[in-house]
Amino acid sequence: MPELVQLRPSQEDILTYRFGRMGISAVPGSGKTWTLSLLASQIILSGVLEPDQEVLVVTFSNSAVDNFSQRISSRLKEAGLLPGMGYRVRTLHGLAHDIIKERPDLAGLNNDFAIIDDRETYMILANVAQTYFNLHKEVFISLLREDLGEYQLGKAERDYLPELIQSIANAFIRSAKDRQLDPQQLRYLRARKHGELPLLEMGIQLYEDYQKALNYRGGVDFDDLIRLALQCLHFDPQLVTNLQRRWPYILEDEAQDSSVLQQQTLSTLVGEDGNWVRVGDPNQAIYESFTTANPNLLKDFIADPVVRSVDLPESGRSSLSIIKLANYLIDWTQTAHFNLNVRDALSPPHIQPTEADDPQPNPPDEPSAIQIKADKFTTDQELSFLVKDLQSWLPAHPDQTVAVLVPTNKRANQIVSALKESKLEVVESLLRLPTSTRLSAGAIALILKSLADPKSARSLARAFEVWRRSDRDDEDLMKLNKQVQNVIRKCNQVEEYLWPSPDDGWLSNIALQTEQGSIIELLVGFRAVMQRWQQGVILPVDQLVLTIAQDLFLDPIELAIAHKLALTLRQLNRVHPDWQLTELGEELVVIARNERRFLSFSEDEDGFNPDQHKGCVVVATIHKSKGLEWDKVYLTSVNNYDFPSGNQYDTYLPEKWYLKQNMNLEAETLAQLDFLLRDDPFEWLQPGKAAIDARQNYIRDRLRLFYVGITRARQALTITWNTGHNGNTQEAIPLVALRNFWNGESNI
Repeated sequence: MPELVQLRPSQEDILTYRFGRMGISAVPGSGKTWTLSLLASQIILSGVLEPDQEVLVVTFSNSAVDNFSQRISSRLKEAGLLPGMGYRVRTLHGLAHDIIKERPDLAGLNNDFAIIDDRETYMILANVAQTYFNLHKEVFISLLREDLGEYQLGKAERDYLPELIQSIANAFIRSAKDRQLDPQQLRYLRARKHGELPLLEMGIQLYEDYQKALNYRGGVDFDDLIRLALQCLHFDPQLVTNLQRRWPYILEDEAQDSSVLQQQTLSTLVGEDGNWVRVGDPNQAIYESFTTANPNLLKDFIADPVVRSVDLPESGRSSLSIIKLANYLIDWTQTAHFNLNVRDALSPPHIQPTEADDPQPNPPDEPSAIQIKADKFTTDQELSFLVKDLQSWLPAHPDQTVAVLVPTNKRANQIVSALKESKLEVVESLLRLPTSTRLSAGAIALILKSLADPKSARSLARAFEVWRRSDRDDEDLMKLNKQVQNVIRKCNQVEEYLWPSPDDGWLSNIALQTEQGSIIELLVGFRAVMQRWQQGVILPVDQLVLTIAQDLFLDPIELAIAHKLALTLRQLNRVHPDWQLTELGEELVVIARNERRFLSFSEDEDGFNPDQHKGCVVVATIHKSKGLEWDKVYLTSVNNYDFPSGNQYDTYLPEKWYLKQNMNLEAETLAQLDFLLRDDPFEWLQPGKAAIDARQNYIRDRLRLFYVGITRARQALTITWNTGHNGNTQEAIPLVALRNFWNGESNI
C-alpha cells in the first residue's frame, strides 16, 4: 500500500474527483504538480481503467514531464504496481507529435517528417523578413521619424526595420496558425474583403514565403504540430474514438498558458462527456505578449456551470510578509488601479498560509527582510547597490539561495558582468546554455573545422589546443602547449606531418631543430589522434562526433553532452543531406556562442534546482524564474518602462520609438487579420484602437509579471527601480502602491 500523505483540505477536496470536468485555480507554491500527480495515481489505483487505457497528463515543459513521471511512478511502486503502466505524460507538442504519428498522411506528411527547431525557424523568419524589406524598403523608411540622425537612420535600415518585420511575421504566422488558416485560405478571404489592408497583405506574403521555406526543408514547425494534430482528429473520427478510449482521463497542468488551438485539441480528445481536469493560475499567465496563449480560456472554463470549480489556495513557499505583499497587489489591482481597463489583470484566490502542522510550513516571518526601495537609482547606481548588498548578505547566509530577477536579458547581462567584476560567484544558466554545453560544443566544432580543411595549419593548431584542453590549469604544461601550437602553425606540409613518408618527413626535420623531446612527443601523440579522427570522416556525422568525444572528454557530463550534440547533428544532416562538415560544424559554433538554445539539455529545460546553488547569485529574467523559488529575491528595474500602467509618460516595448507616432505595427497587423475574419459588412477598423488594446494587454501582462516576481521569494525580498538608459523613467505605479502599503499608508 502507498504510504499515507498529509493532505491540505483543498487537496482532499480535489482528490474526491471521480469523473467529469474540474477546473482548479492554484496559487504559487500550492503544490499543484504534487496534487495532480496524486490524482493521476489515485485514478490508476481505483481500478476504473481497462488494461489498455491510460491517464493522459499534459504539461508545459520537458522538466515537468520528468517531474510528473517520477512522482506517479513512485506512487505506483509504493502500491506494488509496475511503474510506467496506466499513464502517459506529454508536453502539448509531444502529444501533438504522437497524434500525427498515428496518421501522418492526414497531415500531408511522410512517416519520417522532420520538426524544424526554434533556431532554424528564427533563421527562416529572418531571411523572409530581410527579403521582404529589401523589396519594400522605401515604404518602411517612409514610416521612420523625421528627426532621426544619420546614425539612427542607418541603424534603423540595417537592424530595426528588418527585426520589426521579423517580429510582425512571427506574430502573424502564429496567430493565423492558431486559427487554423493557411496562406491560401487567407488569400481567399482577403479577396472577399473590400478596402485597403496593406499590413494584412504583408502578413500573408510573409506567411507564404515562410511556409515555402518549411516545405523546401520537408519539415514542420512547433505551431504546425498542434494545427496538424487537430487536422488529423477532424479528418478521422475513428482516430478520435480510439484515442478517447485510450485516454479516458486527461489532466492538464499550466492551463493558463493554453492557446485556442491547444484547447481545441484537448477538447476534441476529451469529447462531450469525457473527463478533463485543468489546473493553472491565471495570475501567472506571463506569456500572452509573446505567444498566442490566452489566460481567459482557463477563466472561462472554470466559470462554466458544468465545470466543478476548486481553489488550491494554501502555500507554504513564502513567509507571511511575502504573502501579504502578493495578496495586496491583487486587491490593489482590482480596486484601486487608476486604469479601469486593467483591473481584471489579477484575481482571487488569495494566497493562504499553511496550517502549523503542514508538511511544508511557511518560513519564519521577518518583516525586516522586506525592502521596497524609494531610491532614484541610475542604472549604474542600481548595479552598485546590488553588488554591495549581496557582498553583505552572502557571507551571512551561506546556506541560503538568492536570485536577481530582471525584466529583460539585456539588463540581466549587465548585472552578470557587474557581479563577476566584483568577484561574486554567478549562476547564469537560466539566461543561456550551461557553460559545459557551450565549451563542449565549441571544442567539437573546432575539431570538425580542422577535419573539413585538412591542409590548414592554423586549424590544426587550434585542434591541438582543444586536444590538450585538460592542461589549462597547469601553467607549465600550457607554456609547452603554446610552443607546440607555434610549431604546428608554421607547418607548410600538413599532410606530410599527419601521413608521413617512411623517413617521418617533416617531423624528423623538426626534431633536428628542437632540443625538447617533449615537443616531439606531443606532436607524435597528436598525430595519432588526428589520424584516427580523419579516418572517421567517412562515418555518419553522429558517429564521427562520438569518436572525437571518446578521445576528447573524460568527464561523464561532457560525454553526455557530446551524445546530445551528436544527435542534434544527425537530425540536422537528415534535414540537410547536402551539408558537409563545414556547415555542420557551424551549427555547433552557433550553440557555443549561445545563439541557439540546445534543445532539451539546458538546465532550465531539464530541471533547474536553486538549492544546488547556495552561496551563489542566480541571475534570470522573471519569465525564466516561473516555477522556481529562492530564500532571497531582488526584483530590479521596476520602472514605468518595464512596468507601465497607462500614465501619460509611460512607454511600451511593442511601440517603436523610431517610427512616426511610436506606431505599434505588430498590433495593427493583427487587428487587420482579426478584421478579415469578421462577417459584419458594416464594421470598419477604428484607427488607433489596436494600439490602445495592445497597451492594455501589455499592462496586464506586466502586472502579472510583477506578481510572479514577488512570489518567487521565500523570506527576503528587495525591490528597486532605476531611471533607465536615458535617465528619464520613473518608478512603476504598482511599486509605489506596494511601498505605501508596506509603510502603512495604503487607502484600501
